[in-house]
Amino acid sequence: MTVGTENAPDSLVSPHERRAGREFVLELVFRPLAGALVPALLRARIPPPAVVLANAATGLCAALALARGELVLAALLLQVKTLLDNADGQLARASGRVTLTGRYLDTDTDLVVNAAIFATLGSVTGQPWLALAAFLALTLLLAVDFNMSELYREVRGQATQLPARAGGWIESLLGNVYRAVFAPQDRLIRAFAATRLERQLGPSISEGRREAATLAYHDRLTVTVLANLGLSTQLLVLGLCLAIDAPEVYLWLVLGSLGLFPLLQLRRERLVAKTSGPGVGAKGSDPARELTPPRGE
Repeated sequence: MTVGTENAPDSLVSPHERRAGREFVLELVFRPLAGALVPALLRARIPPPAVVLANAATGLCAALALARGELVLAALLLQVKTLLDNADGQLARASGRVTLTGRYLDTDTDLVVNAAIFATLGSVTGQPWLALAAFLALTLLLAVDFNMSELYREVRGQATQLPARAGGWIESLLGNVYRAVFAPQDRLIRAFAATRLERQLGPSISEGRREAATLAYHDRLTVTVLANLGLSTQLLVLGLCLAIDAPEVYLWLVLGSLGLFPLLQLRRERLVAKTSGPGVGAKGSDPARELTPPRGE
């Protein structure tokens, strides 16, 4: 099984499969550590699904430790979860066991673990509504990060290639959960991105200028900023806040991160205006496929 390609070592991922934005914490810390762990997992013949489930179990244990007031232990367990979350995708590629089921499993279990962690944060801080708002904000942050990275690649002809469907009830079940929970978010985010681009453009622009404006709109700086709001970074920041006994600070930080969205969007629209010129327009890029590739982290 596999998760998102951003967790695989460069030697195992083609240029057309890499995420556009690079998450610095992931690149500098967790990916190298996970890469060092993979050979041991291969020798022990541990299947990738077991690593996915171990990463989910570790996250749930972190939530339990947090509920018991063991904040430092919870912080450490969250980093172990991130390490395992990065190891499962690398292991899948190294062992040649990449499947669509693994992508669904990783994304679905991450949602369950995130919900448990934020529910526990709401309890220990006495701020359940703040925790719920932060959970929804994080879910949106991760969805925007994923879709903007995919759109960046798609407009450049580098759409992510999904593993072949294997069939079976587990894949079907996990796929249905993904389609019910994540696919509507993906479609809304892509529709918003396309609508805002179309507002900047119109039917009279030349095809060349339309393509240039679309490429400018889906720019690398945007996806890099969003990538560094990803789950590996989020759990590291949460761990630091727990270590200094300030879990409520993390909830406010997540909510505050939403303020980056309008700034990034304004910048993207200005890039389009500079590229397309005044008084011209185009249809804009097609926002979406019916279902984007499962995310993974």
